[in-house]
This record gives sequence, structure tokens and C-alpha cells, in this order.
Amino acid sequence: MKTLTLILGLLSLPAAAQDRMTAQEFDDYTRGKTLYYGQNGQAYGAEIYHENRRVEWSFLDGDCKEGKWYEEAGMICFVYENKSDPQCWSFTKSERGLIARFEDRPNTTELYEAQEIGEEMLCLGPKIGV
Repeated sequence: MKTLTLILGLLSLPAAAQDRMTAQEFDDYTRGKTLYYGQNGQAYGAEIYHENRRVEWSFLDGDCKEGKWYEEAGMICFVYENKSDPQCWSFTKSERGLIARFEDRPNTTELYEAQEIGEEMLCLGPKIGV
């Protein structure tokens, strides 16, 4: 986790962002990868991008949520197993990686991709209790 914190700390505010990525560009960039995201120099979460636009998200707490993404009105929208309301983001690519803006709160939630860190995203099994 120290490696992730170090990498996130090196990420500064984005360089001039390019145009929004199309669904095809986003799929080509993310498919088969695990991307770690940071906000304000802190770890935020990670997402595994599978074939057929399937994903697994975690806030890096071992609790992973399966979902899928789709394109709508130029945005990339995610729906997860625990939340049926779509979460729509715009993605741009900078020289340091992806910049994601949550379109419901574009001025408050902006995430930056941390480069490949060689760590697996930990997903613990379902919680079983009494």
C-alpha cells in the first residue's frame, strides 16, 4: 500500500486534459486491466475491467462490487450489484493516465489513475454472519 500512496502523491493536478474518451476508446484502454484511482493524493479505489464491459470495484477495503458499464450521452455509466442507480463519469486521458469526473458532482469528485503498481486488488468473500 505504501507504493500506491507514493504513486498517488506524485500525481498532481491534471495536465491539460484532452476530449472525453468515447466508449470504444475507454474499452480499448481499460479492458483486461486493474486500474487504481486516487483523489487529492490519497488512494480512492480500484476497478478491474473485464471483457464485455463487466467490472469489479473496490474502495480498497476488500469489499468488491460487480457491475457493468455502458455509454450514455458521451459519458461512461456504471451500474453495480448493490446500487441500481447509474453512476456516470466522463473520462479523459492525460499524459499521466485517466482523469475521471463524476458527472453528478463534476466540481467535487475528480479521480486520477495511479499507474500500474504490480499489486492485485483484494476481494474478500461474502460476509457470513449470525
